[in-house]
Amino acid sequence: MKRREFIKSASAAAMASPMIWRPTDSWAGANDRVNVAVIGIRGMGQSHIRSYQELENVNVLALCDVDERLFPERVQKHFVEKNLDKPELYHDIRQLLENKDIDAISITTPNHWHTLAAIWGMQAGKHVSVEKPCCHNFFEGQQLVKAAKKYGVVVQDGAEQRSNPCAQTMATFLQSGQMGEVYLAKGICYKWRESIGKTPDEPVPDGVHYDLWLGPAPKRPFSQNRFHYNWHWNWDYGNGDMGNQGVHEMDIARWGLGVTLPTKVSAIGGHFMFDDDQNTPNTLMAVYEFPNPYGDGDKKKVLQFETRHWICNNEGDLSPGFQDDESKGYMISNVNVVGNLFYGSSGYMSKTVKEWKTFIGKNREPGPSGGGLGNHYQNFIDAIRANNPGMLTAPIEEGFYSCALVHLANISYRLGRTIDFDPEKQEIIGDEQASQMLRREYREPFVVPEIKL
Repeated sequence: MKRREFIKSASAAAMASPMIWRPTDSWAGANDRVNVAVIGIRGMGQSHIRSYQELENVNVLALCDVDERLFPERVQKHFVEKNLDKPELYHDIRQLLENKDIDAISITTPNHWHTLAAIWGMQAGKHVSVEKPCCHNFFEGQQLVKAAKKYGVVVQDGAEQRSNPCAQTMATFLQSGQMGEVYLAKGICYKWRESIGKTPDEPVPDGVHYDLWLGPAPKRPFSQNRFHYNWHWNWDYGNGDMGNQGVHEMDIARWGLGVTLPTKVSAIGGHFMFDDDQNTPNTLMAVYEFPNPYGDGDKKKVLQFETRHWICNNEGDLSPGFQDDESKGYMISNVNVVGNLFYGSSGYMSKTVKEWKTFIGKNREPGPSGGGLGNHYQNFIDAIRANNPGMLTAPIEEGFYSCALVHLANISYRLGRTIDFDPEKQEIIGDEQASQMLRREYREPFVVPEIKL
């Protein structure tokens, strides 16, 4: 098969008060401006601020963060220096949601706040974009899906690759049959992670509303390693690197393989090399089985996923940073390797965030390829203006399915055994201890509600 381009655009409360508002329509009309509030304004939060400000007739009206020390620099950098109106500032999301001028919220908090903030936002009539992973546990993802149906607002998952023509054409190609029976997918997340060391318990810094930061999580003393960023590596707040960068590649692997929830999950790994405060694994390997009634031979598909934290190889040639210096014969660059590999009966595919390539037949001749980046933020705004959740490239249900794979792998790893799962009933089979880990105990008043349809 001769190499050819295959680039084709895809078609395009639980709160203190039980008050539930109807969706706001203040943006509708001649000017059709959409007012957005960004909740959580550190790393990804700043990216969200910039991205919305770049869109036509979108106004970042408000910022919310429990660390008020961040406000002066963020306002100066993202508003004053751009000659934009200063945003309204909040440290408590509940107060922000009372503002009827806000049409949509964009949630970039730590993982343990994602679902509660999203559901509160839906109950307040706001459209919601929630960063990955959309849920901290399996139960939360189920409630997000039900809440989106119940409250009728636009709810976007943070799987931003789904807005890229690269990923859209990847899925179209894999499901077209041109690579034969696609029976195996691999997600790869090799990111260099230094030790976080150990930090003591200490008084809460001035300007930090720590009880609000803890929210649904258990009450614990303040420590730097359980706060900004390093919360990722603590089970109370994060989900390890599979639930951090990895969930992006998990979503792509699941999408390309054409599956939702598994029948079997097995994960092993560990926290290697470092004696520090991290309690999530820094190396984790998970394998999933899915039913495949239309396949030949074994009626199943397999998804492999691997996270590594340290020295790695350039698997699948996924990293453009790895360069072979022919004059010296050794690697002159050592960077992260992140992406996906797919295997079919007629060839295999290598995919990064911006391009995919195929290699066909026994001799692995170069085959079809594709690529292209899109705008996830624009997709959210377009769906709001059309009042049409069906326009979303990353609906919340797809986010839940991908997060579910993360959570099931983490349960398998933590218990040290294989998990059997019923994808129709969305239940773990014959393992009460594992079943209890599908949800958590919540701290009043920060309780994720069970949504009734």
